[in-house]
This record gives sequence, structure tokens and C-alpha cells, in this order.
Amino acid sequence: MTASARRLRAIVHAVAGRTLVVVGDLIADEYLFGKPARISREAPVIILRFTEREVLLGGASNAAHNAHALGARVVPVGVVGDDSVGHEVLRLFGSAGMSADGIVTEPSRRTPMKTRIMAGGYPATSQQVVRIDREPIAEVQPPTERLLLDRLAALAGGADAIIVSDYGYGTVTPRVFELVRTIARERSTVVSVDSRYDLPRFAGVTAVTPNEAELGQLAGIPVDDERTVEKAGRQLLERLDCRILLITRGSRGMAVLEREGATAFIPVHGTDEIADVTGAGDTVISAFTLALASGATPFEAATVANIAGGLVVMKRGTATVTAAELDHELTRTGAAGPS
Repeated sequence: MTASARRLRAIVHAVAGRTLVVVGDLIADEYLFGKPARISREAPVIILRFTEREVLLGGASNAAHNAHALGARVVPVGVVGDDSVGHEVLRLFGSAGMSADGIVTEPSRRTPMKTRIMAGGYPATSQQVVRIDREPIAEVQPPTERLLLDRLAALAGGADAIIVSDYGYGTVTPRVFELVRTIARERSTVVSVDSRYDLPRFAGVTAVTPNEAELGQLAGIPVDDERTVEKAGRQLLERLDCRILLITRGSRGMAVLEREGATAFIPVHGTDEIADVTGAGDTVISAFTLALASGATPFEAATVANIAGGLVVMKRGTATVTAAELDHELTRTGAAGPS
């Protein structure tokens, strides 16, 4: 085993002593499995005979779950509705052993749920045929925002790192994000942001984690090779006044740029025979942020995140990667880089 692999294993082991706050949109990922039975007489569509239902933690909930699987103490801060989906999300947090002290229940709010209809003979070989999203119709109410601010102030003070996971459902209001930045400035806390639709408003943090397509949209230029990725990335670093940019590039791996340092391109880890990319970005930001909080350099943290991402996309559905799995993979490959 190389010295760099031993170093990465030490970082993974150090994660167990970290406290992470995840602020963002708590989502339920529902999977409905069915076996193809026949063609409908009503329309030219396949009828699926229902076989199984599974609900998993998604969105910011998935980021929190991944961090928990890596061994960190995790405090989710967000909102659920007083509905059956919200109750299910709270139950899943409890079953996983995570505290719900930072979660506010808003009676009139709909808890976001993404329902995926899966067709196939067995869950392991099922294919997604359609997705139905049930979404809240407005941002959180002022009383809910005040409760969120109170919970965040009470719970984030001792955190080693904070993840902001924004899926556009209104949990991370300007006031909530400003409190995150205030806490981070006062305590030199690592803050990483993943925002699906509004990354430019999350300026002044430690790191942001767009994918390659999002980078191109934000920069307004095509990013189809390493040269253009670096050019667009440097522009975004300046625009957002952040220290690190981690860009996920799908089958081409990752790029990590430091504002006061170098750019590194990391090939994809493992095989390109991907089973499911659902929630992989949540795995990446959790592993990356916890590695930074455990003393890793940006390149080391990106390498850990790249390996975690390579492992999770080989699993079906919204999945997690454990510290034991990461440690085993580093031992197996014997190197910091890809296998």
C-alpha cells in the first residue's frame, strides 16, 4: 500500500470524530416496484403488477444519511410537513439513529417526495420508467423560518462542518444561509454547498460542488474538455468568492480547483458500468466535506469523494457508502487514485 493510500485511510478513520450539520430540503425517495404483466386494453401501455414499496431518505436527508454511514455525528436541520410523508421521513431518521432535534414540522406544508416507478422481474434488475414529484407550493412560513434559525443557532455552534443542500424547495432562505455564514466565520467552520438551481446566491463559503452541466450553465460557455472546465471553474471561483470548487463530471471523474492553488483532474473510480446515479451527488459532498473537516487537502478530499461516488453508483436506488467500504476499497486498490 502506498503512503498516499495510508494517508487517505487515516482521513476516513478520522471522520468518526467529526460533527456535521446538514441544512437543506428534506426529501423522501419512494420506489414502487412492479413486474410487467400484460398490455392494457385502455391504452398501449404495460401493466405492472405491484410487488414492493420502499421509501428512503433523499435530498438533504440523503446527504445526512451518507455522512452518518461514514461514521460522523450528523445533525439534520430542515422542515417536514405534518403529513404521512413527513412522518415517514422522521421515522427513517430515527431508524438510522440520527437525531431529529433540528427538524421543524410545519402543519400546512407538503413534504417533498419523489416517486420512481420501477419495472422488472426483481428489484436488483428493475428499470425506472417514470418519476412523479410531489412538491411544496411555497417557501417555509415566517414562524417556521424563525424556528429553523433557532435550531440552527443552537445546534451548529459545535459543528466541524456544515453542508447546505438546496433542492429549490425553500428551506434555505436568505436568513438561514446568512446565519450559516455567520457561524462559519466565527468558528472557522468548513461550509460546502450543493444547490440545484441557485448556486450564485451561496457566495463566500469554503466549497461548492456543481456538476459539469451546471458549471457550463453558470459560466455561459461550453465545458467539453479540461481546458474549458478549468476556465469556467476559475470564473466561478471568483464570482462566488469561495476557496474550493469540486466539479463532478460523470464518467470523466472529477475536477478540483483551489482559488489560491492548482487544478487537478481525477479519473472516475472503478468501472463505467453504472447501476444507478440517484443521490450520488449527496454521497460526494458528504465524503468531501467530512474529509476536509478531518484535515484533508482539497485534492485528498476530492479523491475520497471520488472513490465514495464510484462505490455508490454501483448500488441500486438512493444508497450510502460506509466507512468500512471506503477503507476496504483503499486497502484493495492500494493507492490513492482510481483502480
